[in-house]
Amino acid sequence: MFEEAQYFAPVATQDDGSVVVELASGHPGFADAVYRNRRNAIAALALGHKPGEPIPHAEYTDEEHHVWALVTQELAVKHGKYAVREFIDAAARLGLPVERIPQLQEVSDLLKPITGFGYLPAAGLVPLREFYSVLADGLFHSTQYIRHHSVPFYTPEPDIVHEVIGHANTLASPRFAELYRLAGRAARRVETDEALEFVSKVFWFTLEFGVMREDGESKAYGAGILSSSGEIEEFRGMDIRPLELAAMGTTHYDITKYQEVLFEAESFDHLEDVVGTFWDTCDDDSIARLAASR
Repeated sequence: MFEEAQYFAPVATQDDGSVVVELASGHPGFADAVYRNRRNAIAALALGHKPGEPIPHAEYTDEEHHVWALVTQELAVKHGKYAVREFIDAAARLGLPVERIPQLQEVSDLLKPITGFGYLPAAGLVPLREFYSVLADGLFHSTQYIRHHSVPFYTPEPDIVHEVIGHANTLASPRFAELYRLAGRAARRVETDEALEFVSKVFWFTLEFGVMREDGESKAYGAGILSSSGEIEEFRGMDIRPLELAAMGTTHYDITKYQEVLFEAESFDHLEDVVGTFWDTCDDDSIARLAASR
């Protein structure tokens, strides 16, 4: 099972202290030595970060900034058509740069006065419970690298486009930010791995790949959809089902392709009533009962 914090590219520290990101042979940057060295250097920045210190500055190349600009401009147009108003308003409030990749510290500094959220740099895999639980403290783990320039509109793993255009814009909404915090508190509250997985799947089908009725249409609010220029065009053709906790918490998903099953809230109030209340009150026993009801 893949979660937001479990990446395809594991990070290893060698005996000499060097950091290596292990890209799969099918990765767009696998044969690009320059890109691989960049990935290693950026991962090393995150590994060297200590809590409470400013997030290390990543020196991006002109080529990397160009990828950001291409994707940002493409997504901005599609957000106007497919994103919920709450996301569009939050993105305008945050005001991310369009022509260059923002530093994670810069994003944190923009977010904190709005919702109190900030970022933590991630080199790669973050333990599932740690990833979700720090949401309760208004913290979000994020990678700092950007996808390979040969495929600017595709990434096999969450990159800074996903983490910032998808999640930071969402986190600039006080209503969405509160849902993230509730998910984090739920992750801290539950004790079993099964309950934690259930909590994370609800997160996946809502804050990652959630859709909502708005003005008589299906609109996207999940960061995974809103950061994918391809998936945002396709989501309305998927199997869209009513928002239902037991179904979300037990449905299998495949992250290697577009999500075929989505769950739709009737409104933002509906999302908060169903999912927000679940995260605010769930425990191992209540989750076990939900899972058994399927």
